[in-house]
Amino acid sequence: MKIKSLLFLLAFFCFFQKAKAQYIKVDDTFSTQYLVEKVLVNSSCAQVSDFKETGDTFTAGKKSLGFFDFNGTSFPFKQGIFLSTWSSNNTPGPYDNQRGGGSRNWSGDPDLDAALGILSINATVIEFDFVPLTDYVSFNYFFASNEYQSYFPCEFSDGFAFLIKEKGSTTPYKNLAVLPGTTTPVSSKVVHPLINPVNTNNGVQPGCPAINENFFNGYNTSNSPINYAGQTKVFTAETKVTAGKTYHIKLVVADDREEVFDSAVFIEAGSFSSKIDLGTDRLVVTNNPVCFGEQLLLNTNLPATNSYEWFRNGIKINGANQPTYQVTSAGTYRVDVAFSPTCIISEEIKIEYTPDLILNNSTLVQCDIDADGLTSYDLSTIDANLKSNDANITKTTWHDNLIDAQNSTNGIANLTSFSNTSPNQILYVRASSKYGCYKIATVTLSTATTVVPSPNPIAICDEDAIQDGLHPFNLATLVTPQLLNGLPTGLVAEYYLSFADALAEKNKIGPVFTNTQAFQQTIYARIKNGLDCYGITPVTLVVNTFDPVNFEDETLFLCAGSSVSLSVNSGFSSYLWNTGATTASITVQQVGTYTVTITNDKGCKKIKTFIVKTSEKAIYENAVVKDFAGNKNTITINYKGKGDYEFSLDGTNYQDNPVFTNVAPGSYTISIRDKNGCGITTSDFIYVLDYPRFFTPNGDGYNDTWKINNLSSLPQSRIVIFDRYGKLLKELTSASDSWNGTFTGTPLPSNDYWFQLIFADGKIIKGHFSLKR
Repeated sequence: MKIKSLLFLLAFFCFFQKAKAQYIKVDDTFSTQYLVEKVLVNSSCAQVSDFKETGDTFTAGKKSLGFFDFNGTSFPFKQGIFLSTWSSNNTPGPYDNQRGGGSRNWSGDPDLDAALGILSINATVIEFDFVPLTDYVSFNYFFASNEYQSYFPCEFSDGFAFLIKEKGSTTPYKNLAVLPGTTTPVSSKVVHPLINPVNTNNGVQPGCPAINENFFNGYNTSNSPINYAGQTKVFTAETKVTAGKTYHIKLVVADDREEVFDSAVFIEAGSFSSKIDLGTDRLVVTNNPVCFGEQLLLNTNLPATNSYEWFRNGIKINGANQPTYQVTSAGTYRVDVAFSPTCIISEEIKIEYTPDLILNNSTLVQCDIDADGLTSYDLSTIDANLKSNDANITKTTWHDNLIDAQNSTNGIANLTSFSNTSPNQILYVRASSKYGCYKIATVTLSTATTVVPSPNPIAICDEDAIQDGLHPFNLATLVTPQLLNGLPTGLVAEYYLSFADALAEKNKIGPVFTNTQAFQQTIYARIKNGLDCYGITPVTLVVNTFDPVNFEDETLFLCAGSSVSLSVNSGFSSYLWNTGATTASITVQQVGTYTVTITNDKGCKKIKTFIVKTSEKAIYENAVVKDFAGNKNTITINYKGKGDYEFSLDGTNYQDNPVFTNVAPGSYTISIRDKNGCGITTSDFIYVLDYPRFFTPNGDGYNDTWKINNLSSLPQSRIVIFDRYGKLLKELTSASDSWNGTFTGTPLPSNDYWFQLIFADGKIIKGHFSLKR
C-alpha cells in the first residue's frame, strides 16, 4: 500500500512539473499559401504566388512543417513557420533526447544536395514565387538540431538552405543560409563550442575544437521550449535582387544520409519582405562613423515614380521627397517609400560623425648659417604642435605636394633630417584618425639669419682634488643669462657639442655639463623661439687650475707657554685666515684648527688647514728596576705629560717604549725627550745591580775578591755568605766590603758558595757563585 502511494505521488509530481513548464505550440494544419502569405510575409507589399510543399507523408495525420507560437516562453521569435526532418508533433519541448527518425522512403532534395554537397534524406520543402518591390530582401531564422550532442558536431550535420534564383533561369540557386559575410552554409559542423573526447562503443572519439562559437546559442535542457539538443543564434538571410523581377524561393531542410537525430529551421513571422537597403549604421562604436565635414548620400536605389518622405530623428525633413538624400549632420534617418496607398516600406539608418581633427597650419623656422634659404630641418619637432595633442589623431604623414597628401602617397621618409629644396618651401601634413578620416595642414619651411653674439669665455676654477682641467659647468646659470641678455623675451637656450648637432637638435647636453676637452672647449648654443631656431652661436668654456706647491694640510704642536707660527708661500693675490688675518703667516698661542684661503690672479681659491695640538716637557716620576738577572735586567720609566715622548738611558739612543730590557748592570741617567720639541727631562743616577758569578783569589791582583758593585746605592743592606752546608762564612755590611775566600784566615777550597742580600725592608735576594783557585 505504501509503495503504490509513493508511485502515485511521484507520477503526480512529474505531471505537475510538466504541466507547469512552458513550451512552444505548433500547428501543421495550415496550407502552404497561408504560411507564406499570412505568416512569413504578412504584408500588403508582398507579391507571392505558386506555393508548394513536400515533407513527412509517413506519419498519419501529421506533417513536418507548420506554424509555431512562442506560448509565453523565452523563444527568440513570437511566431513564425518551421521546417523539420521529423513529424511536427516532435518539435515542441521538453527536450527529451529522442533518437528521432523518419523513413528511408522519405526522399531528400536534389537542389539541397547540389547546394551543400550532401546526400539528403527526409527533406521538408516550402517553395513560392516572389516579386520584390525593392532591390533587397531578407528574413530572420535560426537552426536547431539534435546533432548538438556527443561528438556528432565534429562529423555530422543535417543540411538546410534558403535557395533563390530568378524564375526560369538555368543558373544554380544562391543559398542565403550562410554565416555572415561568408559563403559558408550554417550547420552544426561549422557552429559549435569545444567538443571534448567521448567514449563510445566504437572507442574514444577525439572531439574537436570550437568553431564559430560566437554564433552558438547553447544546449537545451528538459525545460527548453523545443525538443532539440541545441541551436544557433538568430541569423538574417539577405540578398540583393532586381525590383520587379520574379524570383523563385525554396526553403528546405533534410537529414544527411541517416534519418535519425533530426533538425529544424525556425523562420520569424513577417520577416520576409522587400526591404530598402540604406547601408549599415555609421556609428562610432562600430568604428565606421562619417568623417567630420563629409556628406553621406543615402540612396534607396528605387525609381523616382514612387512617393518618398525623409525623416531625421523622427521629424519630417521639408522638401526631401526624392529617392536619395544628402546627409550633413548626425542623427537617425528614416525613409518612407509608398509603392501604393496600402504599401509603404520604411527603413532607417543611424549616422554619427567624428569630431573635427585639430590640425594647424604652421611655419617652422630653422637657422641658416649661409643665409641662402636652404638648410636642414627636424620635422618631427613640430609634429605635436601641429596636432595640438588631439587624441583622435593616430597617424601623421608628410608630403611634398597636396595631391600626394590627399592620396596618402610618396610620404617623406626621413623627418629628422629634411633638407628643403627652395626657400620658404611648403610641405603638406596629412593627419589620420582610427576611423580613416583625415585632414591636411601646411608647414612653411622658413629660415632665420639672426646673429647672436658669442659671450666672453666662461671661465671657472677646477675645484676638484685632481687638477685635470675638467670640471662641471652649470650652463643654465653661467652661460644662459649672458646669451639672452639684450635679446627678446621668451627665448630659451639649448647646448650641443657641435654646430651640426645644434642645427639638427641632436645630442643635447646640460644643463650641467663637464667639459670633455681639458682646460678649454667650444660648445654651441641654439637659441629657440618656441619651436623655431632664433640663432646658433659658439660658447668657449675655460677651466683654470690652481695647485700651489707645499699646500698639504699640516699638524703642528704648541709647547706649553709658547707660540707657533703658521705660514704659506707669499706671492698670491690674497689671503684670508679664519682668524680674520690677511697675511701669509700668523702666530698663534692656542691649540685649535686654523685655515687659510688663498686666491690667485684668476680668482681661483685654495684652502689649507693647520691643526695645532698641545705638547709639553715630560715630568719624570721614577724608574722601576728589576735587576740581579745578568743581562736580562729591565728598567721601566714612570712619567707624566701631554706630549709625544721617546726615552733613553744614555742621552743618545732613544726608543718609543719606556720599558728597557736586557739592561746590563751599571749606573744610568734617564732622558725623556718630547718629539714635538718641547724639551728633555733627565733623572738622577739609577743603578742596576748584579753579582759576580765567580772569583779567583790567587793573589794575581785581578778578580781576587767577591763583592756586589754599586751596593752603596742601597744603604742599610747587608750580605751574608754560606758554604754548601749552610755554615756562615762572611757578613758584608758596607758597600766597600768584599770577601777574599778565607774563613778565620784560612783559604777555602774551590767550590760553590751561597749568599743572601738582605735589604732594609726585609726583602732577601738569594744567589750562588763559584770560588776558583
